[in-house]
Amino acid sequence: MPRKLPQRTCLGCRTVRSKREMIRIVRTPDGTLILDETGKRSGKGAYVCPRTECLELMMKGKRLERALEVSPPPSLYEEITRRIVAIGEERR
Repeated sequence: MPRKLPQRTCLGCRTVRSKREMIRIVRTPDGTLILDETGKRSGKGAYVCPRTECLELMMKGKRLERALEVSPPPSLYEEITRRIVAIGEERR
């Protein structure tokens, strides 16, 4: 029987997708927010689809702040945008 793939909900569009397809943002135990490239860092995680539309919805609704209970620095959104662009280039 095949293994079940973990599913997560996007903070932007609210669709459920495979965990591996999404970008993970983590609130570390010391309270800082970082982008998790590996998907294995310890801390509370939130996910967003690798699409600019989802990032904009997440930012507009302040959904990341509510999900992780910490206000993110603007540099985090810039880093997520760069990651989305990189993923888009990888898929071409």
